[in-house]
Amino acid sequence: MKSKRWSTGDLPDMTGRTVIVTGASSGLGVPTTHELARVGARVVLAVRNVAKGEEVARSAGGRTEVRQLELTDLASIRAFARAWTGPVDILINNAGIMMVPFGKTADGFELQIGTNHLGHFALTNLLLPHITDRVVTVSSQLHRSGYIDLDDLNWELRRYDPGRAYADSKEANLLFTLELQRRLVAAGGRLRAVSAHPGYASTNLAAHLTGFRGMVAGLGVRVLAQDAEHGALPTLYAAAEDIPGNSYVGPGGLGHMRGHPVVMAPSKASQDPELAARLWALSVRLTEVDSPALAAA
Repeated sequence: MKSKRWSTGDLPDMTGRTVIVTGASSGLGVPTTHELARVGARVVLAVRNVAKGEEVARSAGGRTEVRQLELTDLASIRAFARAWTGPVDILINNAGIMMVPFGKTADGFELQIGTNHLGHFALTNLLLPHITDRVVTVSSQLHRSGYIDLDDLNWELRRYDPGRAYADSKEANLLFTLELQRRLVAAGGRLRAVSAHPGYASTNLAAHLTGFRGMVAGLGVRVLAQDAEHGALPTLYAAAEDIPGNSYVGPGGLGHMRGHPVVMAPSKASQDPELAARLWALSVRLTEVDSPALAAA
């Protein structure tokens, strides 16, 4: 019987199931990998740094393997997808960067929208023919301050703001999940798309921040943050529990910043079906990737 305070002890046996975890070599990806391997899953660590990935795989034990994936390069994403054979039960879009200085991906996208959204958009669509259960995309409560500008998704016209760009990319994660779930339902399949956020978790994601933002982040980590193991709980819940498509899972404690995972409500803006459809269409144009099975949905 499951506890009302869901924890890793509630994870079901996953023997025989395959899970891909992006960004598995650091942050939330590490406990996510460890716990999935512990309950018997075959975990594929999709990482940019193979050596770090292999360290995590060794420490996790179980059935793990490491494959190179650079989400800032569509060529790397295509190569990863081309090399994939056989089914994958769960894809966990976990990798991300946060509030970095302005930069561009190999394909000319602003780094945060390119990594956090467009990279995962392309990867998901390319792998979709192999996926048998669900796609889990990790967002953030900072999505609530996002504002998707479809006329300037890559910040070529506006003065760059790292915080706003991050919030935009996290709102994009939820809009992507919304439209992906709509298309999955329209296509008549049993796959589902869900999302999660870690609350305020102590990871290396904000280690590069300096000045006022760095001071606030440091204070938050000392006073409010939970450890990465607890921060990974919503992702694990979203990957393992029988929840409806387009569910959004986060900590149920103080301000949804910490605590045990619950299904919660995302922002109203992130559930705008028209905006979600338009972002999808723009993402297809930018990445030149779409799933044939969903294109007409």
